[in-house]
Amino acid sequence: MKLHCDVEVVSRHLPALGMRNRGKGVRAVLSLCQQTPRSQPRAGARDDRGGPHPTCLLISTLKDKRGTRYEQLKENIEQFFTKFMDEGKATVRLKEPPVDICLSKANSSSLKSFLTAVRLAHRGCDIEAPLTTFTPVKTSEFEKFKTKMVITSKKDYPLSKNFPYSLEHLQTSYCGLVRIDMRMLCLRNLKKLDLSHNHIKKLPATIGDLIHLQELNLNDNYLESFSVALCQSSLQMSLRSLDLSKNKIKALPVQFCQLRELTDLKLDDNELIRFPFKMGQLTKLRFLSAARNKLPFLPSEFKNLSLEYLDLFGNTFEQPKVLPIIMLQTPLTLLESSAQAVLYNRIPYGSHIIPFHLCQDLDTAKTCVCGRFCLNSFIQGTTTMNLHSVAHTVVLVDNMGGTEAPVMSYFCSLACYVNSCDMLK
Repeated sequence: MKLHCDVEVVSRHLPALGMRNRGKGVRAVLSLCQQTPRSQPRAGARDDRGGPHPTCLLISTLKDKRGTRYEQLKENIEQFFTKFMDEGKATVRLKEPPVDICLSKANSSSLKSFLTAVRLAHRGCDIEAPLTTFTPVKTSEFEKFKTKMVITSKKDYPLSKNFPYSLEHLQTSYCGLVRIDMRMLCLRNLKKLDLSHNHIKKLPATIGDLIHLQELNLNDNYLESFSVALCQSSLQMSLRSLDLSKNKIKALPVQFCQLRELTDLKLDDNELIRFPFKMGQLTKLRFLSAARNKLPFLPSEFKNLSLEYLDLFGNTFEQPKVLPIIMLQTPLTLLESSAQAVLYNRIPYGSHIIPFHLCQDLDTAKTCVCGRFCLNSFIQGTTTMNLHSVAHTVVLVDNMGGTEAPVMSYFCSLACYVNSCDMLK
């Protein structure tokens, strides 16, 4: 019985000696072995006294294919640590030698089966699964440990076999994919997924289950949207880089701004008619490229960004309107007053508490320059902003050498508008 994973063996003597472990695991094959005299090991083999033969643990690596053997698992395990087993992590603490065998990047179901067998060995019980021999592990075994796979043609795309579950970087470009292969969504260790230059039209919400995904490249596909479900998935905590350039996206949902770990965002060559108006919430964003779209203006919160690089070349920016659009309501409606109170006091809300359409209204509420919120009662005005105020490096927005773009601002009252009239000149 074997398990493929990362292994780190930590001696519990090190802290007492004032030493620290390296803290880095290596790819390994763990084998449960059982040795019988004058015969090959087999499942359920028993010694002369009728009990099962002693079971030991063998850890083999690419550099040490013969492996390190930990004898006599029976009653030699002090503790199992399995809190993060669903993430492919566990630790087995041995009594003798006093070491912790830390396992990670394992297939969760294989890990559970393997630890079940180890527990049986610890109790001295029979193990139903076939046990391996003390033979060196073949190099081919470690091919399953591949962490990077690059496929750039249809003929190389695997149709009859699965992707190695240990993959951290997968690129499948120019493969003619029209949808995302569901086998990719089982790669729980995936950190970088490159699906550029395909024909993908829609993203499954289950991409959000890739809890370690940091880079997602969807350049040159047929996408028309980026779903709310993805914006509210675990990608909120992991995604750093997103490339959606050369698609057919017209707008991003307001929930897109919940991907607050983003540092790099590419949206070139789409059909964007607007940015999410809460764009300023992407406080970690450093690289933004949205050239050759159809943006008429920028949202007011755009000025809250702090970028290193900004490219908005080739957009259809409009000239600021001289007169504002006034949509003030006097007195405020109950809906407007309630919405302002909920948002100002940061009262939690959701579709399980209030109707879904009210949640949408709250999600899309506008922010006045004074910090208050407006739903349907506001004054809308346009001004220009020098893009160097939000980015260190700015690509010219047109062939005339301009670095200014129109910004749409909202005001909750006439007083706020008057106080900001200098800005709107």
